[in-house]
Amino acid sequence: MAGLDKHTPAPTEIKLHQKSRLLEIAFADNKNFKLSHELLRVFSPSAEVRGHGPGQEVLQTGKRNVDILNIEPVGNYAIKLSFSDGHDTGLYSWDLLYNLGEHQDELWQDYLSRLEAAGASRDVDSSTSAPGNKGGSCGHH
Repeated sequence: MAGLDKHTPAPTEIKLHQKSRLLEIAFADNKNFKLSHELLRVFSPSAEVRGHGPGQEVLQTGKRNVDILNIEPVGNYAIKLSFSDGHDTGLYSWDLLYNLGEHQDELWQDYLSRLEAAGASRDVDSSTSAPGNKGGSCGHH
């Protein structure tokens, strides 16, 4: 998990918008971010997404329609998000959420580039399928 930066403002409000699949977060410095459920899922801070060190990240695929089912506070520093695909192991600290909000455009473009380079799709989940299972079906968009 990212360390807590004492310079990061705390959230003043967190709203879940199910229909538009957005998590809206207002911070104490008056910045307001709308983060898509998909962005939050593919940039999860969990070990199963980030790996246990640089270069061990697992590209998340097929997350276009993922929903956030539950938001659980963790102390005064983070939230735990439960997603419709069963993922619920990432703790989203305030500094991580703020950073995702500040840099979501660049992060999103980087994610789309990595998907394309891997021949993967936002619609077909190839990250959890066994070898040979759905093997050739994820190359088209």
